[in-house]
Amino acid sequence: MAVKTYTPKESEIERKWFVVDAEDAVLGRISTQIASVLRGKHKPQFTPHLDAGDFVIVINAEKVRVTGAKEQQKMYYRHSRYPGGLRSFTFQEVIARNPERVIQLAVRGMMPKNALGKRMLRKLRIYTGPDHPHSGQQPAKLNIS
Repeated sequence: MAVKTYTPKESEIERKWFVVDAEDAVLGRISTQIASVLRGKHKPQFTPHLDAGDFVIVINAEKVRVTGAKEQQKMYYRHSRYPGGLRSFTFQEVIARNPERVIQLAVRGMMPKNALGKRMLRKLRIYTGPDHPHSGQQPAKLNIS
């Protein structure tokens, strides 16, 4: 007799909301845990081909930190698709201009590189400052160790 593997249906998946405070958190460590929750790896019914993850709200994005000399050395790149259109920015420049982008890019790099990964990323909300408009969802605090 064969044991059947349980696969949850899309209608059976319950999604919770979590709040993560990025103040004084290391960028890579916080991003891995956010990516894990977005994918649903913290749940017993995790299925790699389904979006079973929860919603994540990140507050205080401008206060995230990096270790070592990465503030001056870590580079972010953008290309305009025109010849010579490559632009590079340091971590400090990106944090000053758009702090949400740093966390978004770090988490995006840890997600699946397909349509499922893009759908999972839509459940990530990032805000500068301690306020967010999602208090109606009664988010629980996610402890980042």
